[in-house]
Amino acid sequence: MKNNRKFYLMTMPVLTSLIGGCGSGNKLEYPKAPSDPTVTDTYFNITVKDPYRPLENDTAPETLDWVKAENAVTESYLNKIPYRDAIKQRLTNLNNYKKTGLPSKKKDGKYYYFENDGLKNQSVLYRSDKPGDPGEVFLDPNTLSEDGTVALQGVSMSNDGKYTAYIISRSGSDWNEIYVLETQTGRLLDDHIEWAKFTDASWAGDGFYYSSYPIPEAGKEFSNANENHQIYFHKIGTPQSDDKLIYEDKDHPLHFHSAYIPEDEEYLFVIASGQGNGQSVVFKNLIKDEGWITLEPSQDYDISIFDVEGDKALAITNYKAQKNRLVEIDLKKPGKDNWKELIPEGDGVLSGVDLAGDRLIVKFEKDASDHLYEYDRDGLLIREISLPTFGTVYVSSDKNSDEIYYSFSSFTFPSAIYSYNQKTGESTLLETPEIDGFNFDDYVTEQVFYPSSDGTKIPMFLTYKKGLEKNGQNPVYLYGYGGFNVSLPPSFNPNRLLWLENGGIYAQANLRGGSEYGEEWHQAGTKMNKLNVFNDFISAAEYLIANEYTSPDYLTIVGGSNGGLLVGATTNMRPDLFKVAIPQVGVMDMMRYHLFTIGWNWAPDYGRSDDSQEMAEYLYSYSPLHNIKNDGTPYPAILITTADHDDRVVPAHSFKYAAQLQASDTGDAPKLIRIDSKAGHGGGKPMSKRIDEAADTYSFIYYNLGIEPK
Repeated sequence: MKNNRKFYLMTMPVLTSLIGGCGSGNKLEYPKAPSDPTVTDTYFNITVKDPYRPLENDTAPETLDWVKAENAVTESYLNKIPYRDAIKQRLTNLNNYKKTGLPSKKKDGKYYYFENDGLKNQSVLYRSDKPGDPGEVFLDPNTLSEDGTVALQGVSMSNDGKYTAYIISRSGSDWNEIYVLETQTGRLLDDHIEWAKFTDASWAGDGFYYSSYPIPEAGKEFSNANENHQIYFHKIGTPQSDDKLIYEDKDHPLHFHSAYIPEDEEYLFVIASGQGNGQSVVFKNLIKDEGWITLEPSQDYDISIFDVEGDKALAITNYKAQKNRLVEIDLKKPGKDNWKELIPEGDGVLSGVDLAGDRLIVKFEKDASDHLYEYDRDGLLIREISLPTFGTVYVSSDKNSDEIYYSFSSFTFPSAIYSYNQKTGESTLLETPEIDGFNFDDYVTEQVFYPSSDGTKIPMFLTYKKGLEKNGQNPVYLYGYGGFNVSLPPSFNPNRLLWLENGGIYAQANLRGGSEYGEEWHQAGTKMNKLNVFNDFISAAEYLIANEYTSPDYLTIVGGSNGGLLVGATTNMRPDLFKVAIPQVGVMDMMRYHLFTIGWNWAPDYGRSDDSQEMAEYLYSYSPLHNIKNDGTPYPAILITTADHDDRVVPAHSFKYAAQLQASDTGDAPKLIRIDSKAGHGGGKPMSKRIDEAADTYSFIYYNLGIEPK
C-alpha cells in the first residue's frame, strides 16, 4: 500500500468553519413518496394504517421515480462532506491486501483455495498440488460480469472428481444458477440450472441434487412470497427440463428442503426447515430404494448430520442438550432413544465438528468466542488447540487424511492460516496478511459483562487504541444483531480500522436471541421475549455512557437485517441515547414481513401478526415503521441503507420506514436513505460497492458527530 496517510480526530469547531453545521440546522426537503391514506389493515381488534403501501410495488414507475429522487437527496448531502473522498481512499488502501482462504483437498487430489490479491471485486478460486505452492486459476468470478455483481455462492465436486458444479447469484439476489465444469480441463459444459434457491449441488453418480422454487411471476421475482421448495435431480448432459422431481411437500409449502448425500452415495437425506427452530429429517437408501424413513418428524430440534459411514451417521443436535452434543445415529434404528452420545453437552456451545483421519476437531463457543479441541473418534478429549486471543475459527480437514488447516481472526487480527500437527499438537503459521500503515499492536480488545434491564449479564467486546482516556468523549460504533440463533464472535473487517485509528471504540454486544449460550439464550430473544433484545442493546449504550467510554453525543448504533430492526426499534424507544443510527437492510414492518419472499421463515423468531391478538399487539408495540414519534422529539441522524435486488428483506421495508420517518416531526437531524443498485442483502457484494457503502456510512457518521477524521 503506497498511501500511508491516516485520519485523526479534529474537534467540531474546525469542521463547522468548513461546512457549517455538521449536518444540523435547517431540516432537509425530502421527496414526496407515493401514498394512499385510505389503506388500513385489521389484526384482530387492531386497525393499522399503511399509507405508504404503494412503495411495496418496487417496480412501479412512481416507486422508481421516488427511489431516484431519494438517492439524489442523499448524494447531494454526502457530496457536501469535504472528507468523503479521503475516507474512500483510506478504506480502499485498508482493503488492498492479499486475502487467502483455507486450502481444501478435493477428490482430484489437488488443493483448492480462494484468494484476492487486493481489490478484486470477487475472490478467485485457485488450485495447487500442495498448500503453499503457486496455484493456477480454476474459476474467476470476476470474468462472469463486467462490474463484479455476479458472485460465487458455492462449489461442489463430484465424488469421482470428474465434474465441478458452481453456483452463482446475480446482483445480490438469493436466486441461484448452477453451471458445471469438467474438473481436469476447466471446460464449461452445457448444463445450466435456473431458479434454484437456498441450495447446494449434492452429487450422486452422474448428476446432482439441487433445490428450487417454481418459476416466479415476471416482474415479481424479487418480492413475491416463495412457496413449495422442491428437490430435483439433474443428470449431466441433459437439459433442466428433463430434471427429475425427487421431493416436495405440498402440505407444507413454507418448508425449505435440502439434500445431503454422504461420500459413499448410499443414502439420500432430505432436511426440512423454515417453520420451527430446528430441522425435520427423512432419508432413503439409494441402493435398496426401500422408500423414505423418518428420522425426526418435527422441526423442534437442531439435527445437523455431517458424516455417514456404513449405517452410522454423526450429527450435532440440541435434543436434550441446550448447548448441543455430538451423537451417533444407527440408521437401521434411527429413533432418538437409540442415539449414542459421543460428546455430551458442556459449558460452551458445541458449534462445529470436522473429521480429520481418526480424529475429530471440535469447536466450542464460550462467552461468544471460539475454542478448538482435538478428540478421538470415541469422543475422548485429547487436547485443546491453543489460539492467539478472542476470535473466530474455521477448520478445513478430511476424513481420509490427517491434514488439518484452520484460520483464525479477531477484531485486530486479520484472518491467518495455520496447519495443525496431530502428533505434536503444534500449530504452524502458514500465512498472515499485512496491512500497510496500520500497527495492530497499538490496539487492545477487552470483554465486559454488563447488566441488562432485567439483570441478565450480557457480554460485549470493546476494541480501541491503547491508552484510551475514559472522558465521555470517545466516538463509539455500537453493533448488534440479537436473533435467529446467530452468534457474533470476534471477527475482522478492514473497514473498522479507519474507526479505530481515529480514536474510536468498536463495541459489539452479544445480545439475547443469538446462539452465544445455546438454545435458551436464543429463545430469550424471540417472539414475546423480543423486547429483551432491544433492552440488552439499550443497556449496552447505558453501560458505555455510565463508565465514561462515551456519551450520547458520540454514540452511533449500527445493525443489518434483523440488526436493522434492532436499530430501528431502539431508536424509537430511546432517541435521546444516540447521535447517529444506521439501520441496514432492516426488517421494519413487523405486521406484514411474512408476506414477502421468504419472510414467513422468520416466524419462529418473531411470531406473526395473524397468530393471535396478543402476538399482533406485541409486534405492533415495537414495529419500527409503526412507532416513529411525531411530536417533535429529536431523533438521531439516520442513514437507512437497502438495495434494489434484496429479495431476503425486500426494500419495501426500508422504503416505507424512510417515507414515514421523513414525514414525521422528529427534529432537524437528517433522515436519509441510500438505495444501492444491482445489489442485494449483502452476500456476494463486490468489493467496489462495499467500499463505496462504507465510505458513505463513515462520512455520514463523522459529519453528524462533528468530527473530522484525518
